[in-house]
Order: sequence, then C-alpha cells, then structure tokens
Amino acid sequence: MVLLTRKIEFSASHRYDNPNLSPEENRRMFGKCNNPHGHGHNYTLEVTVAGEPSPVTGMVLDLKDLKVLLDREIMQRMDHRNLNVEVPELAGKIPTCENLVLVIWNLLEPKIPAGKLHRVRLYESADLFAECYRAAASNGYAPSGEARN
Repeated sequence: MVLLTRKIEFSASHRYDNPNLSPEENRRMFGKCNNPHGHGHNYTLEVTVAGEPSPVTGMVLDLKDLKVLLDREIMQRMDHRNLNVEVPELAGKIPTCENLVLVIWNLLEPKIPAGKLHRVRLYESADLFAECYRAAASNGYAPSGEARN
C-alpha cells in the first residue's frame, strides 16, 4: 500500500460561540475566539489517500482528479468564507479545528475517485492541527462523530 498526500491552503473566518451558554460563559470559555466579529486563519489541509499504484499509470489516483475534488468540495465551499454562516455542514456546530476536520472527512470520503481516504489533517496554525484517520472508524469511531456498533 502507498500513501499519497496532497496539500492545499485556504483562508476562512469563524467565531466560537455556544448559543446554550450566556455571553459571559462564552467569553470565559472561548476567550478571543468568541470575538463577536470573528477572526480568521490561513488553514493548511493535508489529504492522504491509501491504495496500490495502478499497473497502467503507476499512480494510486490521478492527482488532477484529487485537485478537482479538493477545489470543488473545500476551496469553493470554505475559502474566504465565514465558516459559521456560509458553510451549511457546520450549521449548529462550533467551527473548531476538530469539527472542521470531521466535516472535511465526510465531504471527501465518499467522493475519493480511487484508493481510500486514509487521513485528513487540518492545520489552523503552524503549531495546531486536528486530524482524522480511517483507522478511527474501524475502532468503533465514525468520522461523522457518531459511534458505530
């Protein structure tokens, strides 16, 4: 098996706010991330696909296909967007790096054209990232955030 990783960057803004908490509790819990006007990040996304190279092409998958998929599912949906307001998949969720990586997994996983999605790693900054692995699903955890039986 070969692991093939593609990296993209996008910029987006968000605000951490739980509507079930008071404004004071939100400020205490989330600090500057609860700024009413939001704040932004330059995200780096790494998407890793696992598979066997094709005997015809020598590739796990055509990188053009992966680039088109990432452009359609991530860049067009999230680049230069307010994640709280403009990304329907995050409706009702606090757009943490953890929640965002799960949303990205669920957007990409059923659409990978060849091989299998192995890992999604999302950097919110140079020293903070969240990641989701296929192995988590086989251990009873579904990337959608729901337990599997």
